[in-house]
Amino acid sequence: MSETESLVADSSAGRPPVVLQVLPALETGGVERSAVDVAKALVEAGWGCIIASRGGQLVREVERAGATHVTLPVHSKNPLVMRRNVAALADLARRCNADIIHARSRAPAWSARAAARRLGVPFVTTVHGTYNEGNPLKKFYNSIMARGDRVIANSHYTAGEVLRKYKVDPARLVAIPRGVDVARIDPAAVTQERIIRLAQSWALPDGVPVVMLPGRLTRWKGQHVLIEAAGRLAVSHGRDSFVCLLVGDEQGRTAYRDELEKLIVRHKVEGTVRLVGHCRDMAAAYMLADVVVSASTDPEAFGRVATEAQAMGRPVVATDHGGARETVLPERTGWLVPPRDSVALALAVERALSLDAGQRAVLAAAARENVLTNFTVERMCAATLAVYADVLGL
Repeated sequence: MSETESLVADSSAGRPPVVLQVLPALETGGVERSAVDVAKALVEAGWGCIIASRGGQLVREVERAGATHVTLPVHSKNPLVMRRNVAALADLARRCNADIIHARSRAPAWSARAAARRLGVPFVTTVHGTYNEGNPLKKFYNSIMARGDRVIANSHYTAGEVLRKYKVDPARLVAIPRGVDVARIDPAAVTQERIIRLAQSWALPDGVPVVMLPGRLTRWKGQHVLIEAAGRLAVSHGRDSFVCLLVGDEQGRTAYRDELEKLIVRHKVEGTVRLVGHCRDMAAAYMLADVVVSASTDPEAFGRVATEAQAMGRPVVATDHGGARETVLPERTGWLVPPRDSVALALAVERALSLDAGQRAVLAAAARENVLTNFTVERMCAATLAVYADVLGL
């Protein structure tokens, strides 16, 4: 029996609803993680769930959850492949008795919408980020994400951008903040062995405060702004008074990495500021940090780093725009600073590092509570399933 034939559901009245999620791949990332989390929630609620993508390392997790993955080239932007994907998705949805088709990215959304219209089933989209629009053709290509019968935005900031750019009927638009896995991103769940192992691998000096910026090495993430801020702190407090870790893969951006290394030399913070590459154990990494920085020069649609750091009870310094305005509580769980302002960033980092043990404990409790109240995976999934139920009239 083929993987699609095994999905054919009982079409009699009263069968559980079935959702087909479509996204480019199932590698690591916010889009992929959200799709997997919702798949788990659907199965737990007794619904059916299929994910169509080109595959990836999270396929096994989908299948362990009781959902099904079907491999299709929905990542392709080739118009001929996208056209063939319409028929493939329509056939898959028909075989599986899918009641909803939910697209999470632009290229697959074009095929998914056409398939949904062919079958007469609701089409839902999730806008996981804001998109660059260099010309009218690019804006038209992006606009597919605003054409769902329901459009989910991953923050109120993203929802505002969708309204501004595409004039979506507010009745079709809902903001559902991205969720943090608070069982995994939890200080109590991280063993001392994990923390020690990571500290040793990075050769961190004992007792020296750690400033950390997690994020892939790309200019808009603002690593260069933090290096400038670190240079100021080194002048005022000494080069050995802290360690600044830039945690993230260059992903082929060797020119930007070279620029960062030159900037480190220019500001005389060699050894103080370190590019440590990708980290597989971010929960342990957060535990090593005395302050976590998100220095993005352009607005983050949501801002995973700021929420995960708060879930770990860490002070956060983030840029005052985008999703950070929704996730960081100024003066309670962290500080917001103007974009590209290394002076303000240095002052905020200095303030975070100056907290005494009692102040850090108060902030840690408030930060964790902020995430538990507003930004959990469970809340995200419950709200998403409510959208599904609403669009189906359940």
